[in-house]
This record gives sequence, structure tokens and C-alpha cells, in this order.
Amino acid sequence: MFMKATLLRGILIVGLLCGFASATAAADLRINAFYGAFKGSGIAENADSLYFGATVRDLDVEIGADTSGRGFFVRWTTVIRSGGDPNNPNVRRKTQSVTFKNTDQTGVYRGEGSGDPLNGAPYIWARISGQTLTVYILTINKSGGYNMQSYARTLNAFGMDLVFSRIRDGEPVRQASAKLTKR
Repeated sequence: MFMKATLLRGILIVGLLCGFASATAAADLRINAFYGAFKGSGIAENADSLYFGATVRDLDVEIGADTSGRGFFVRWTTVIRSGGDPNNPNVRRKTQSVTFKNTDQTGVYRGEGSGDPLNGAPYIWARISGQTLTVYILTINKSGGYNMQSYARTLNAFGMDLVFSRIRDGEPVRQASAKLTKR
């Protein structure tokens, strides 16, 4: 009888701890949890990757408080190596930076400089869900077609995992995944 009661108590305690851990993990992080500089590399693929291969990308990401203290910035640089001689591939470097401000919705932020996508300006926003900060960029071309890019940055024990996707008019164009370590 004593063994059964002890076993039952042990199972109950483990169950409560697992439930507490799940509830804690499910809570959305605050933006300052993402602050820091991250560096890593990944692979980008598209529909032609089966025939032409994937491209390697080196990535730098910096997230921090903006100068006003009422928002944050995300700055990212992507170095893409593709085409040309395999021993000396073509190299392209692209840097983007966006400052975000709070909105009335908890965990949702508006990108400064966001405009009307129907007038050619991108609409940029970010949101935090659990341990993931996702930045969205929506553009609409002159014929009414759209491009949606998303950069999901999920914190982990070593830094962050990045998943990028680009969709054009509902069709996947490119996907990339990378592992970044905190510097």
C-alpha cells in the first residue's frame, strides 16, 4: 500500500512538473530575449534545387533596442554564394534593417517605414509566438500579384534557428534554413 501511494505521488509530481514546464515553454518571450548578435550559415532551396542544387548562405543577425527606447531593430545580412566556378562562386551580399514599434496588440510590432503595398511600399510587421520572432514583408507588384517573405527566428540553447520562406501569388518560391550561434 505504501509503495503504491509513493509511486502515485511520484507520478503526480512528475506530471505537475511537466505541465508547468509546458506552460512556461508555451508563454511568449519578451522582445529583449532576442537581443544580441547571431552568426551562422544555411541552405536555400527552390523548385529547381533538384536539378541545379541548393545555395549556401552565410548570415549575420543583430537584434536590439532602438534609440528611442520604444521599439527594437532587426538588422540582417545575407551572403549568397551561387553560380560561376564551384571553386570561385559568384558572391552577393544583401543587408536589410527594420525598426519596429509596439502596436495595440501584445507581441505584434509595426515596421517603421511600412506603407501602402498597393502604392509600391512594403508592409512590414513582426510578431512573437512562443520562442519565435517572425518578421513579415508583404509587397504587391503593379499587376496586383504579391510576394510574402517571412523570417522566423527561434531561440535555442546555442543561439537561434532561422527559417526563411518566400511565396509569390500563393506558390513557394524559395525556402532557407540556417543555424546561428550567439556571438
